[in-house]
Amino acid sequence: MKQLSAALSAFCVFRGLLTLEPVKALRACLDCEEGIQKNIGLYGNFVYSLAPYDYCFSDFLLQAVYTDENRYIICTAEKKEIAEPVRSNAERELSVLSALTCLTTEDLIKTDSYAGYLPAFTNQRTDISAIYRERLAHIDQYGYGIFAAARMFSVSGGAICPVEAPDDVSADQFIGYEEERKQVFENTKALIEGRPAANVLLCGDAGTGKSSTVKACANAFYAQGVRLIELRKDQLLSLSYVMGKIAKQPLKFIIFIDDLSFNKNDDSFSMLKAALEGSASAKADNAVIYATSNRRHIIKEQFSDRETSDDVHHNDTMQELLSLSDRFGLVVYFSRPNKALYLEIVHRLAEKYRIAMPPEELDRKAEAFALARGSRTPRGAEQFIHGLL
Repeated sequence: MKQLSAALSAFCVFRGLLTLEPVKALRACLDCEEGIQKNIGLYGNFVYSLAPYDYCFSDFLLQAVYTDENRYIICTAEKKEIAEPVRSNAERELSVLSALTCLTTEDLIKTDSYAGYLPAFTNQRTDISAIYRERLAHIDQYGYGIFAAARMFSVSGGAICPVEAPDDVSADQFIGYEEERKQVFENTKALIEGRPAANVLLCGDAGTGKSSTVKACANAFYAQGVRLIELRKDQLLSLSYVMGKIAKQPLKFIIFIDDLSFNKNDDSFSMLKAALEGSASAKADNAVIYATSNRRHIIKEQFSDRETSDDVHHNDTMQELLSLSDRFGLVVYFSRPNKALYLEIVHRLAEKYRIAMPPEELDRKAEAFALARGSRTPRGAEQFIHGLL
């Protein structure tokens, strides 16, 4: 136990792990030379720190190693030569971490007197060295740091954060719009394969599956190294920060902007325009921007803007505003379904949820629901079916 504690203290490659609460609590246990009561208290604190990992120490260690940013994995990701001290130090520390997956309660508390009162934790013997080498060999699929922890991310408080409950929508859940989705999926394949990939604007009627298509695409290609980062329109000024954080990552990224629209004097307009035009300060080679909008031209324009303007070159200004959508390399339009497609969606959903109702009655009620809502949409079909459950 003293040797393990000393080995942890000497970490230099994975030293960031020493700041994590379970490791700090474990070291306190290993170093304790006071009485059994003190030892038990430290042990209880150690097990408590494992609660987010269902009290499994080996699961915590794997997650900590996967997300650690260190010289070894960064050099690997950037295809730089790895100095021998970096490699040898990393291998030694990984062997120490592998040894930690063999620890038991009996190793930390050497007494039988309190056995019935001690909390339990699990620990599965794991060759962390072998697993880490495998991840390094396929780093373009796994990534490193925070991007190894999840498949979808958002920006909060000026930092990129994993989405705790990401949408698990998949392409096989959709009915209709096959050609529209195919264009988005094929463009993402091009990004993965290193071929030219376009920024994409998904525009059209509300409730037609634009946002779900983007998320389904990210889910479909997660195992091939695609991650999604969602930005709200009011966070577009953070776009250059996000691009800077991902520029050297071996992964591929979809920067997702949902429900995009601008007023003509919007400050974030220029930031998006720079990214779409490939400005070096606002574009990463391993990222594409996928935006959804109910407006084809994105900019909210009023007739009064055309009639009353002090702009000497008013026509040039209007063309700049209206041409933002043209800066997307691919525009995919999602229109409202016709009656036949709408009813097909209703029947497929009814079959999925095992709703027993005569087809004629289902059609009649579905049409009445659409009439009351003022339109036929896939979202409306789903809401109608959910109302029958």
